[in-house]
Amino acid sequence: MSIVVIGNFDGVHKGHQQILNRAKALAGDEKIIALTFDPHPVSVFAPERAPSLLTILSDKIELLKIHNADQVAVIKFTKEFAAMAPEDFVKKILVDQLKASTVIVGANFTYGFKAAGNVESLSKHSEFKTVVLDLQADHDESISSTRIRKAIVDGDVEGAREMLTRPHRLDGIVVHGEKRGREIGYPTANLGNIQGQTIPADGVYAGWLTVGIDRWPAAISIGTNPTFEGVRGRQVEAYALDQVGLDLYTKAATIEFGWRLRDTLKFDGLDPLLEQMAKDCQEARRLTEL
Repeated sequence: MSIVVIGNFDGVHKGHQQILNRAKALAGDEKIIALTFDPHPVSVFAPERAPSLLTILSDKIELLKIHNADQVAVIKFTKEFAAMAPEDFVKKILVDQLKASTVIVGANFTYGFKAAGNVESLSKHSEFKTVVLDLQADHDESISSTRIRKAIVDGDVEGAREMLTRPHRLDGIVVHGEKRGREIGYPTANLGNIQGQTIPADGVYAGWLTVGIDRWPAAISIGTNPTFEGVRGRQVEAYALDQVGLDLYTKAATIEFGWRLRDTLKFDGLDPLLEQMAKDCQEARRLTEL
């Protein structure tokens, strides 16, 4: 038998963690299964309104396991799944597949075709116990995936880090950029394949670049490099502090955002840019050594 916690869990933020902690307190010898959905339901029915992701699926699974889930069940969210009758969802998924003895949901949880099922109908099932959490009473009501997403888009990565309990990250592949960083002594890893993820506001940040088992303190730039003419679109690039000779092209990489250093600026030539970049790297070095 199992305790099943249901949610989208985008970000696996502090509020989600408290729900999983509650499951742990109730679990005893039973395993905890986090049931989540991919892709986000809004992306299926209204793609133009789909929120950007705080965590890609592989990160979400890893984080759920870190925060007390013994297993993670991922349901592929399709129009066909959304058309499932509420009773079928309960019997086929919760009872037959997941062997739920306890189901933990938020007060606004709905399920089944046209969201016809809710916490009231779920609670009527005798096959398992239903625990409904008033999330606003259960944790800081200001913490939500929506608020974290807004903080990141506004450049407030420190605020996002507090709500996530870790730095926000982007996962992608190192691609070829303009190569100007290499020419001026600051070779950067340009992160591609990050569509759909939540990208911070343009600016310069301190954080970390991870490739494989290596994790380096980094100065990170997001923007269009306005000092140079003819630069292509918005780029996310990280300079691994004090590292030389790195060949990272085509490798999977992660950039984590610890602190915002400044806005993106247009400099009157290369010398003032290099002077500011040296200051940025020094500040990034100081912050990441804490």
